Amino acid sequence: MDERLTQGVHRALAQRPSQLASVFGERRQTWAQLADRIARFGAVLQKLGMQRADRVGMLAINSDRWLDFMFGTWWAGGALNPVNIRWSAAEIAFSLDDCETKLLLVDEKFAPLVPELRARSKSLTTVIYSGEGPAPEGTLSLEALLAETQPVPDVAAGAEDLAGVFYTGGTTGYPKGVMLSHASLLYNGMACLLELPYHDDEVVLASPPLFHQAGMCIVLRCFIRTSLMVIIPNYTPLEIMAAVQKERCTFTLLVPTMIQLVVDHPDVGAYDLSSLTRVLYGASPITDGLLERAFVRLPSVSFIQGYGMTETSGPYTVLPARYHTPEGRRPDRLRSCGRPVHGMDLRVVDPDGNDVPRGTIGEIISRGPALMQGYWKRPEETAAALKGGWMHSGDAGFLDDEGFVFICDRVKDMIVSGGENVYSSEVENAIARHPDVALCAVVGIPSERWGEAVHAIVVRRTGSEISAADLRAFCKTLIAGYKCPGTVDFRESLPLSAAGKPRKDLLREELWKGHTRRVS
Repeated sequence: MDERLTQGVHRALAQRPSQLASVFGERRQTWAQLADRIARFGAVLQKLGMQRADRVGMLAINSDRWLDFMFGTWWAGGALNPVNIRWSAAEIAFSLDDCETKLLLVDEKFAPLVPELRARSKSLTTVIYSGEGPAPEGTLSLEALLAETQPVPDVAAGAEDLAGVFYTGGTTGYPKGVMLSHASLLYNGMACLLELPYHDDEVVLASPPLFHQAGMCIVLRCFIRTSLMVIIPNYTPLEIMAAVQKERCTFTLLVPTMIQLVVDHPDVGAYDLSSLTRVLYGASPITDGLLERAFVRLPSVSFIQGYGMTETSGPYTVLPARYHTPEGRRPDRLRSCGRPVHGMDLRVVDPDGNDVPRGTIGEIISRGPALMQGYWKRPEETAAALKGGWMHSGDAGFLDDEGFVFICDRVKDMIVSGGENVYSSEVENAIARHPDVALCAVVGIPSERWGEAVHAIVVRRTGSEISAADLRAFCKTLIAGYKCPGTVDFRESLPLSAAGKPRKDLLREELWKGHTRRVS
């Protein structure tokens, strides 16, 4: 098998050169046009001194220029460093220096940050401007470079060649660079397509941030299947709905938070979303209440859940659409994240690495061809994460008798209160079932009596006046009293990660301030 990511470009050129490949605003390009830009950008990188496996970074909001960056870098034999657009300049500079990224693409949104990045980073030497309008001082124009460069042949990277260093974390301490190969990314894409195939006429809406592994995954699958990609700059309900209506998108990836923002948006009825037939979601389960509202507002859509991590190149379990339908839905199945995709082995183990009985909570570990090569220049952390050849997820969960995977919590998010283990996700799921709750997060807070106490941070639905007492009483009808939040903090919003998850690290930092012991 040809295990390099650029093989999809060659296939598209051979089979569908005149077919539309991407849409971004008013820009539309065929596979032949896109392939030409990719081969030219590969030439640009080589001309600028990029050697095989050198890292190339990109700091930009979503656009079709990400396709140039991704596949042009691979075409020339380099490796990606997709930069988190929510990081501070210090965090960005750390990631550039950590994996020795010399070349960086920026757009108009992040060009003003270049002087500070140059001052902070020791490795950064060349900045390419990929945005609209003239290139700012101190940067090279991508379009000018492409215009003066001839396409070069694909270097044909090997299966185990480094495809990218994908930084994960950055919420506590320094982020870790996950090293993924061509083979691992390609295998994950094909395994997921077995569970969730793209049809010949699929129109894929690339809405999540493309620096994030989740957003990049759905684009990689488009290159495997030569599917049309519609790219929007910002991950917002209005942009998603407008793109679906205008371009008749059929498939997209949304986190449950974004699904909620779309289906509860006051203008959702003003958009024709009937072309959308499937939505893949991840990061957290979907609640019964949200699913019911989604069925009403998005009657043409089937929902599928995927669970994975950067270290596994993307999702490695899938909960198919049939378990989300009124006919096939069971409360226990809907709370699961499905079963492993083809080629991925999964176990649940105790702290000593022994398998636990079905239904017993332990740490979820996995192995297969989609696993990372390791953490960049972190041999000890790599050895710990890949102990025995199995990726230790840090997720606490269990398997049922039919092999469905249930995530109870991140191991580090477990609250130990009075000697009892409380899984914050269980409390969050109970709170989220209240019709007046829009969003919530549960963390442990200091307690002299119990060590830690269960604390909820809640965003009310517009117009709601639900009280802490009301919420506690509601939760007691669903979960044990000791699991219910002892205290509740109502806020207008919660800090969210790029994947749409509540930033519990920031909440803990605030709530544990001044205490020597801290949940981590």
